[in-house]
Amino acid sequence: MGVLGAAWMTPEHLEQELKWIDDHIDGKPYGVDMIFTSTASDVSGGKSPRKILPAEQVDYINALMTKDGVPPLSDEDVEGWYEDYASNLSFTQEESDALFEVAMRHPIKLVVSALGVAPPAILDRAHAAGIKFGALVGSARQAEKQVEAGVDLIIAQGTEGGGHTGNVASMVLWPEIVDLVAPIPVLAAGGIGNGRQMAAAFALGAEGVWCGTIWLGTVESELNQDMRDVLYAAKSTDAIITYGYTGKPCRAIRSKYTEAWAASDAPKPLKVPLQSILSGEPFRRAERSHRKDWMTYSAGQVVGQVNEPKTVKQVMYDMLTEYAESMDRMTTIIESE
Repeated sequence: MGVLGAAWMTPEHLEQELKWIDDHIDGKPYGVDMIFTSTASDVSGGKSPRKILPAEQVDYINALMTKDGVPPLSDEDVEGWYEDYASNLSFTQEESDALFEVAMRHPIKLVVSALGVAPPAILDRAHAAGIKFGALVGSARQAEKQVEAGVDLIIAQGTEGGGHTGNVASMVLWPEIVDLVAPIPVLAAGGIGNGRQMAAAFALGAEGVWCGTIWLGTVESELNQDMRDVLYAAKSTDAIITYGYTGKPCRAIRSKYTEAWAASDAPKPLKVPLQSILSGEPFRRAERSHRKDWMTYSAGQVVGQVNEPKTVKQVMYDMLTEYAESMDRMTTIIESE
C-alpha cells in the first residue's frame, strides 16, 4: 500500500494530490501520514515568517553561503519564498486537523502519525469510518504511548531510517517493539531497501515493512536532477543525524549545510517548525545556483543502495525476487541441519 506524506502540505495542496490519486489508482487502497505534534512553535500570528526568525541563525547560515560563493536571492524572492514555504510548515494542531479533514473526504484506508500522538477525537473519527490508524515510533516509550492512544498498528523505525528518527538500531528495536505491543501488528522501518533486509524484518517478528528512502531515486520521484545526483553519489555513511534540517534529530544527506549546523561555533538550531522555515532560503539558494555541495535531503542509510534511476515497478520486483531467494536460502540452511 502506498502512503502519501502530507506533513509539508497545505490543505489545498493535499486536496489536489488526493484527487489525483483517486483518479489514477482504480480504487486501490492507500493512506496518508501527517504530524500531530504538541511542541511546535505557532507561526500563524500574522507576521511575515521571515520576521519571526531570530537574526542570529538567519545571518549565520546566509553569511557562510555568501562566503562560499553561493549567490543570494533577491529581497522580493526571499520574502515570497518564506511566505510560500512557511505556509506548508505550520505544524499546529489546527493545521493537522485541517489536513485530516481533507483526507477524510477521500477513500483513504490508513492514517499514520509520522510524529506525535494524535488526539482522541482524530482516532475516534478514523475508527468510526473504518480507517486504520498507525504511528511511527523510534523507542519502546513512544510505542507504549501510541498503544495507549489506541492505534491499530505500529511502524518501528530504527535509527538507520531517514527523517526524524531515534537512536536505537533496527536489529534491536524491531523485536523489542514486536514483543512489547503484541498482538498489535508491527511494520519494520529503517534500513530496508532490498529483499534480504525485508526478510530480516520478517525474521525479527515484523508483519510488514515500511520503506522510504528507496523510492527517492525512482523515475517517478519528484526530486530534481541535481538532488538526484547527490542521492546517487551518497554512501550509507553520508546519511547523518542533523538538527539543522528541522530542529529535531533528523537523518539526512551530509552536505555543507548540515556541517554548518554541526560546527562548534554554530548557533543552536531553532524549534519545530522554525528551523524548517529557516532552511527554505539556503535550500533555495543552493537549488538556484546548482550548488550540489550545499544540497541535502532526508534520507536513511540505505541511500548507499540508491545509485541509479529505476521505476517503482522495478524496485518492487527486485525486492520481492531477492526476498524469495533469501527465504529459499534460509530454508535450505535449516533443512541441512
